[in-house]
Amino acid sequence: MKKIQISPSILSADFSQLGNEIKRLEESGADLIHVDVMDGHFVPNITIGPPVIKTLRNYTSLPFDVHLMIAPVHKYIKNFAEAGSDIITIHPEATDDLKESIELIKHFKKKVGVSLNPNTEINIIKKYLNEIDLVLIMSVYPGFGGQKFLPEVIEKIKNLYQIKKDNKFKFDIEVDGGINFSNSKDVISAGANILVSGTTIFKENNGDIKKNIETLRSM
Repeated sequence: MKKIQISPSILSADFSQLGNEIKRLEESGADLIHVDVMDGHFVPNITIGPPVIKTLRNYTSLPFDVHLMIAPVHKYIKNFAEAGSDIITIHPEATDDLKESIELIKHFKKKVGVSLNPNTEINIIKKYLNEIDLVLIMSVYPGFGGQKFLPEVIEKIKNLYQIKKDNKFKFDIEVDGGINFSNSKDVISAGANILVSGTTIFKENNGDIKKNIETLRSM
């Protein structure tokens, strides 16, 4: 049975208490810390940059799962790597040369993730699947937290999992966007092994983070 990992998105945390919120996530059994980086250009919102990640690095030993929703992304990879990111995930549309950006992330000895928006086809990254560590399937259009899950991405997760299985690839399949107790079972059944969740983890069951993480993982 595959191990399901939970990567809580700090986009839904209390930003005035981010360090303590991250400590709380670690104590509650989170596997990763998901950091959404938005630039107000590639997506219509602005969040945090490398200096904040560098500061937060002191609060946990958990891997930082950093999702860069910025363009052009290539010139910022170095900054995020040096700030303490462990996984750096980029969008194919945000770089002029995806292979070059993948190699740069590897140069800094970080795990490589590539993200697919709901309308981005798997074929765009197919030739890189043996070189990357993670594929992040977006189940909403990125830019804001709290959006509703798009059920049509289930088929994409299944297709990606089949490609992974057929070729004996090792990459993780992560899903982000509207993940809750109602849809997490379908997402896991389709082939995902990492779930990103913000609102559900921080808000459900009166903010009982430990219970919410355990519930998502055991669906």
